[in-house]
Amino acid sequence: MLAAAIALAALFFIRLHNAGGASSDSATGYRLAAAWCKDCHSIEAATAGASSGPPDFTAIADRRSTTALSLKVFLQTSHPTMPNLILKPDESDSLVNYILSLKRN
Repeated sequence: MLAAAIALAALFFIRLHNAGGASSDSATGYRLAAAWCKDCHSIEAATAGASSGPPDFTAIADRRSTTALSLKVFLQTSHPTMPNLILKPDESDSLVNYILSLKRN
């Protein structure tokens, strides 16, 4: 009985947290990409391959090695050719979900 009460309380707090605006959906990820990434990367499937600069998000999503975990690690790692983004966990999740939503293969 105690375990069930704890589980229900945990679900309540998770729902309450998500209701407060924390979201990891791909629409939020798109908005983040448009604000932070589009100056260097092509961030939409319709513009994939349009630039000879940094890889576009569709190409990144289509790589065999691209997973949610690999993207999260990449976003938390310093890279000499990218600005150091400091992302909250929900922002990172949203950006990763958006990139993965572009996967074509």
